Amino acid sequence: MLLNYFNKVMTMKNNLDELINKSGLKKGFLASKLDVTPQQFSKWLKGEHYPPANKLFKLAYILNCKVDELYTYEEE
Repeated sequence: MLLNYFNKVMTMKNNLDELINKSGLKKGFLASKLDVTPQQFSKWLKGEHYPPANKLFKLAYILNCKVDELYTYEEE
């Protein structure tokens, strides 16, 4: 989890799952396009790790969304 300046927690897993399902793309395909292992991509989906910034931009481009759409902001 990451904290932003407004003491809200940023999470990625719910939005990422939803965006992937909406796109119809396979998770293995996305992992290969992002040059990461399926295991690494799986950790992003589970919220265990977050992708580096350069992967976020590429992921947003592939999923046809904005980078901030990948995250959910929740009160701490």
